[in-house]
Amino acid sequence: MSTVQRAYALARSGHFKDVDVLKDRLKTEGCRAVDALLAARSIRKHLEAICAATYKPPVDVAAAPPEPAEPPAQ
Repeated sequence: MSTVQRAYALARSGHFKDVDVLKDRLKTEGCRAVDALLAARSIRKHLEAICAATYKPPVDVAAAPPEPAEPPAQ
């Protein structure tokens, strides 16, 4: 899979809030020339739109409201 293909796959995953975070992930995975390959305005804008549309922030379990207690058995 090419770097650009991997970038689109990651963007569609919903785990990346923006292209900068996505680029960091690609570099961590060992992809080369990430900045150059994603520098084209059309690619960057498309990836930004995909990230914005699919991003789902992780759920913070500590901040989540408690689950309702079950009603007492009758």
